Amino acid sequence: MGATLSSSFADPNVYSLVGSLCLQPSPPPPRTKPGLGDLPESCVALVLECLNPSEICRLAKLNRAFRGASWADFVWESKLPVNYEDLIRRVFGDGLEDKLCKREVYTRLCRANTFDGGTKAWLDKRTGGICLCIASKGLAITGIDDRRYWNHIPTEESSFNSVAYLQQIWWFEVNGQFEFPFPSGTYSLFFRLQLGRASKRFGRRICNTEHVHGWDIKPVQFQLWTSDGQYASSQCFLDDPGKWNLCHAGDFVVDGTNSSTKLTFSMTQIDCTHTKGGLCLDSVLVYPIHVK
Repeated sequence: MGATLSSSFADPNVYSLVGSLCLQPSPPPPRTKPGLGDLPESCVALVLECLNPSEICRLAKLNRAFRGASWADFVWESKLPVNYEDLIRRVFGDGLEDKLCKREVYTRLCRANTFDGGTKAWLDKRTGGICLCIASKGLAITGIDDRRYWNHIPTEESSFNSVAYLQQIWWFEVNGQFEFPFPSGTYSLFFRLQLGRASKRFGRRICNTEHVHGWDIKPVQFQLWTSDGQYASSQCFLDDPGKWNLCHAGDFVVDGTNSSTKLTFSMTQIDCTHTKGGLCLDSVLVYPIHVK
């Protein structure tokens, strides 16, 4: 047996066969088709620049190339208002724009940022315009310091956790002023109001309309002025107790020629032939006109 194996390996034909097998080239690896991951980040970023923010965030989950491209500054700078640096300084203070990349700037501006002792501002993702919400405590309300007329009451139905509640008054007047670097566009100003005082009992919402009176006799007048000479006014009767309503004061246009726009606005019902009461005043809101 041993002799047979030795003679087989000594056979020159066997060595020749083994040598030919060793010299044969190995088969080439199977070809792989190029995929999205093979695209250069710079090319992907150019595509993402044409999409809206939500689409960019979804595509960033595809692979490493898309994730890296989604952080490109020029992609997010195209989603920011032209005067975003002025907005950052007004809302966050100086110096922040140099510490954050453009995606982080966009993310921060889209949050409801509080400044000036209670005013909130955020970027509307769809229109690129700025939304503002000014608390009732930031308004000049006639008689607000007299508890016979007005009270600040806590509530979960306000983003500021409190509203100004009117029990009864003869001369009803609310004024406000605000200056802000609005991006170019058309904006609407609203007062957020409710007739009646809402509360909860056994986990259910109820609304006390005991003090509601006088709003169906004469309409409430709303007025709006801007620093560049625009003026708008409207009036309406207040009704629908127990529901929050946005009462439209007027619209104004920002053309971008001024660094900031100063707003002056008011809400009045100063017919002293009758009293009025039972009104909750939450805030004044400024929205881009196309925001619903």
